Amino acid sequence: MARLTNGYGAAVRRRARMVAVLAEPEDLTTPRLRGLAEVADVLEVRADLVGDPDPHRLRRHFQGPLTYSLRSPRHGGRSAAGPVERRARLLRAADHYDLVDLEAMDDVVPELLAGIPARQRRISWHAPARPERADRGYRAGLLAASGALRERFAAMAAVPAALYLLVPQSGAEYGSVSPLLLTGLGRTDVTAFASGPAGTWTRVLAPWLGAPVVFGRAGAPGADGMPSLGQLLSDYGLPALPPLSGLFGIAGRAPGRSLSPRLHNAALRELGLPALYLPFQVELFSRFWHWVFDYESLGGLPLRGLTVTAPHKESALEAADIADPEALGCGAANLLWLDAGRWRAATTDTVAALHTLARSGVDPSGRRAAVIGCGGAGRAVAWALRRAGARVTLVNRGIAHGLAASSRLGLPYVPLSRFSPAGYAVLAHATPLVEREPFPVAAADWDAAVLEMAYREPPSALMGATRARGLIGIDGWDVLFVEVREQFRLLTGHPMPEALSLHSLCSRPAGRADAHRRTESAGLAPRQPTSREAP
Repeated sequence: MARLTNGYGAAVRRRARMVAVLAEPEDLTTPRLRGLAEVADVLEVRADLVGDPDPHRLRRHFQGPLTYSLRSPRHGGRSAAGPVERRARLLRAADHYDLVDLEAMDDVVPELLAGIPARQRRISWHAPARPERADRGYRAGLLAASGALRERFAAMAAVPAALYLLVPQSGAEYGSVSPLLLTGLGRTDVTAFASGPAGTWTRVLAPWLGAPVVFGRAGAPGADGMPSLGQLLSDYGLPALPPLSGLFGIAGRAPGRSLSPRLHNAALRELGLPALYLPFQVELFSRFWHWVFDYESLGGLPLRGLTVTAPHKESALEAADIADPEALGCGAANLLWLDAGRWRAATTDTVAALHTLARSGVDPSGRRAAVIGCGGAGRAVAWALRRAGARVTLVNRGIAHGLAASSRLGLPYVPLSRFSPAGYAVLAHATPLVEREPFPVAAADWDAAVLEMAYREPPSALMGATRARGLIGIDGWDVLFVEVREQFRLLTGHPMPEALSLHSLCSRPAGRADAHRRTESAGLAPRQPTSREAP
């Protein structure tokens, strides 16, 4: 493989072993296998998903080690093999594969242990889904969960093996402490992370904490929270493992769709800052916020800052020790960071809206502006436009939310069902609606400017109609790039490198040309993400 360098330009001594998981029939095609040979260290065949391919054919196209996994439903897989067939397939795999996955404790039986030597065993445990405990995220719960996970590993380690894999469910009582298990064991043969979309961040972080491997799907990301191999390369800079002393992240309902990890991590690497930016799927922000402090107090890496998406922006403001006037004015924050030991809240939606309008030659002072959407982003844009001298009207589909925003900001409100864009010089759209026009662009004035806060590829229906009519259109990509640069500056205290092309990072799967070539050759196409709201 190519020589790896970190953000300092120096050779990286530590690196993760990249395991490409073959989970779809397309992963077995010759082009995909040949491409994976350039980016992966190990191939893992999920035989419960793709069957039993010819191992000799795999070795013709891939020179590294091969792992065989026949995941049963009890461990989150789809194998329908009965006990006799299962044991026959595992024993047959031992003749051709370097590692054979044995499920604890079902496969740890004399027949299989006699036929599969310790050097070829990977003992794995995938927990079934469990109801989430009420105390999850609090210190007592974390301590109890950590102890339970250690007991689980102790039972597994009684059977000699080359590797051990523990995968609790992210919603289970000890799913969120799997990183703590790694930091406390001091072993190089154990990988632990949480399954499910809420556990994606634990998968990414695991190799920095001592896990010997990191898993990525050869194709698209999985519903189990496993990122694609392309994401591991482009969004997180793996397999390089530069020094790490703190975390940043994005907190939202579906952070896996966001491009923020890719952009922030590229800047962190460029500047050589010892931090990593991760996606945190958050359902209840207050519980997550308690978990953050307890996780750090028990030995986890400290969280230094967050970007926050809807619907958590109001909760982020409440969690802060201090807040900037813009966040207080609109009642929402999309950024939290440590400032001299205190958590500070801000919103970058205001800066992004005014900056992108000014860059397009639009001065809202003294002109009529309508803001469609009264969530955190919409209120922030309305606040900024009013401060810039515009005469602002709020528009919202839900009347209750519209009236509440009107009362908070002291601005007039019009229900979306009665709204016409005629007569407004600025039309700012701040709702998740991207599939159709939120208002009839054909009725807008010929010199109106349309600002879209959400980013999407391909462009939203609103942007398509705006450009077709020849109006000034500012899409969510422009907003995203301004917001990310401002957020990075506040989070880290460093300006994002100007030489870093955010547009280029978004349009291809990796920032560097060599990594881009390698992921393209592996058939790892760029993601086409849709973010409902720029963070």
